[in-house]
Amino acid sequence: MTEKVRYSDEELQEFKTIIHEKLTLAKRDYDQMMRVLMNQDGNDVDDTSPTYKILEEGSATQTKEELIQLASRQQKFIQGLEAALVRIENKTYGIDRITGKLIPKERLRAVPHATLSVESKQNRRH
Repeated sequence: MTEKVRYSDEELQEFKTIIHEKLTLAKRDYDQMMRVLMNQDGNDVDDTSPTYKILEEGSATQTKEELIQLASRQQKFIQGLEAALVRIENKTYGIDRITGKLIPKERLRAVPHATLSVESKQNRRH
């Protein structure tokens, strides 16, 4: 039996759905962070969101600088997810960029923007 070189269209569709869900949440969270940073949040229902509850309880634990770092990471995450969607369209999604082998489904479900298997990632550090 030959080794699979790419995921099937059905499998790619499953990953596309997962990525779209994560992208929706990531963009929502990013937008909320930016509203907080720009002081555009009033006292509406969004203020009770658990993610930003900490801001109401005191800026000692969540400084503006930390929120900027979180927003920056979130933006990078969004870009990674969008790049993954491009790889799905190109049918290159889920292929380890070092070994050329398929990244296990379990890893892609947990980290859908991954371009390396865990093994390749660990080998890069050494």
